[in-house]
Amino acid sequence: MVRCFLIHTVCPVSALGPGESRVLYSRVFGPDESIVSEQSPELSPEERRLLQKEKVAVVARQVRSSVSLSREASGRPLVETVPGEEALALQEADSGVIRLRAGDPFDAEMSALWLGVQSLGFTLVCESHENLLLAEGTLRNLTRHCLEHLHMLGQGSEVLLRSNRVDALLSRLLPHGQLLFLNHRFAQSLEKEVAAYMAK
Repeated sequence: MVRCFLIHTVCPVSALGPGESRVLYSRVFGPDESIVSEQSPELSPEERRLLQKEKVAVVARQVRSSVSLSREASGRPLVETVPGEEALALQEADSGVIRLRAGDPFDAEMSALWLGVQSLGFTLVCESHENLLLAEGTLRNLTRHCLEHLHMLGQGSEVLLRSNRVDALLSRLLPHGQLLFLNHRFAQSLEKEVAAYMAK
């Protein structure tokens, strides 16, 4: 099962300190760990929300660090693309996977798959036993739809204003955090459904 999906910054942002990442969108699936856990049974809903927000921020910082290391090691210059070149940007995106040890930040060990598209990071956090190839395909599909339909490469990205559209994408491509095995016909049907919804 996928535990969370997030969109965040992976390049320096002037309002943030060095090494920080701004989370633009996050969606957590599955039961709230703080309710199930014996460590913090008396947390209020607001405290649980803040704890969950901090866990997502920890993942974003770790992915940002991993993206930076990957880009430095590759030595390739970061080429800015313009709106309309989303397919090229996705093709040239950095990608990777990192292991999140138990307790850092989730109770169990997790895997975080990431795509670094220019200044944005797209991350899918999965349970350690999940099929990583299937998760990568799902992440690339989600990223492609976000880039194409939300115009995230241009100035004034709409991701903050159109979170309902990202929610709709997730409900179709990652229902309740479950990775889907898609045959060709079902994939085409989903593509048409997503395109029709995004055209509204």
